Amino acid sequence: MAKRPTISDLARISGVSVATVDRVLNSRLPVREDTARRVYEAATEIGYHAAGLIKQRMRHELPEYRLGFLLLKGNYVFYSEFARELELAVSRSPRFRGVAMIDFADSLAPDEIVERARKLAAKCRAVALVGPDHPTLTVAVEEMKAKGLPVFSLLSDFAAGIREGYVGLDNRKVGRSAAWMIS
Repeated sequence: MAKRPTISDLARISGVSVATVDRVLNSRLPVREDTARRVYEAATEIGYHAAGLIKQRMRHELPEYRLGFLLLKGNYVFYSEFARELELAVSRSPRFRGVAMIDFADSLAPDEIVERARKLAAKCRAVALVGPDHPTLTVAVEEMKAKGLPVFSLLSDFAAGIREGYVGLDNRKVGRSAAWMIS
């Protein structure tokens, strides 16, 4: 029968003291993130019985953020799959503990999108939207930005120069490529 790894084994393999391993395991005193990660990786490598606890403690110390996403028509396969991937990506972030709050707009009507975006903004630290480039939406993004809430446009660009960023295709490059192919 193989001997079960001990704290001493874990300390030796991770290159830290037994006291540091104890601090990581029990959250007694602050430990640098890279040191805690090194202890966790060593624990996983040698099959240390509390590797899961170390991972849980490391995640518990990360800040928690609620991120809002407003997509279109949840009954469309593309948007429902996109929502699932967003939830997965947010939950797996190594830099924060995240919760993805996802809502779906029934249409591209700017008033509906603004109303749903404001509801998300009231509960979230940042918001990403799919929407049209419309003055009503631009005004709403300006208001959210004035309150310190970052707003990102997803898939279709809007509120250029106001929104925090854009995640999607570069439409100019896509158009140029299409024109090149047609010619």
